[in-house]
Amino acid sequence: MRGGAVAALVAVLLALLGTAPAQAAGYRYWSFWQGSGGQWAYATQGPGTARPGDGDVIGFRFAVSADSSDAAKPRSAAGFGAVCDSTPAKDGAKRVAVVLDFGTPADAPGGETPPAARSACAQVGEDATAGEALAAVAKPLRYDSSALLCAIAGYPRAGCGEQVSGQKKGAESATPKPAAGSGDEGDGVPSAGLIGGVAAVVVLGAAAFWQARRRRG
Repeated sequence: MRGGAVAALVAVLLALLGTAPAQAAGYRYWSFWQGSGGQWAYATQGPGTARPGDGDVIGFRFAVSADSSDAAKPRSAAGFGAVCDSTPAKDGAKRVAVVLDFGTPADAPGGETPPAARSACAQVGEDATAGEALAAVAKPLRYDSSALLCAIAGYPRAGCGEQVSGQKKGAESATPKPAAGSGDEGDGVPSAGLIGGVAAVVVLGAAAFWQARRRRG
């Protein structure tokens, strides 16, 4: 009787652990970055509202990512000079270095091959957004009905932010990081908190069973 109850509690523990997701899902999309001090930082605004200044650097990277903390950065340097030094300044305009990283074959949609990474100097009006700077050097662009940027320079031909099952496919990408408190550490293994919590339930349940047996005895 006692052994059967403990075995049942252990079975509950194993069943709960077995429900943990084997892999985290990601999304295939263009992420938007801003260069500062030679480093890339994930943009806090979308390209339709961000307004880079003269001499700024913006970057776009196509990859499979779980969220912004997991997104793959452009692999080219975030430098203005190498891109725009040969473009002379002009009154009433600003120069914005645009870096495009079309990602790896592993992140490409089926049947497509990513173009080579490239950079261009966009010379646009002083009030132009990052999206307008991008459009000046990388048409055609494609957006969905929610104004999500789907394609740059026609890549990819189809799809827009679709979910991709399993872990990220990019060879240099890190493991997806779910939001805090999700109970999943993103590597296909249940979090220590989840394991500890379920184990505590089993231990407390077993202790209660033994106490009840002793009182009846």
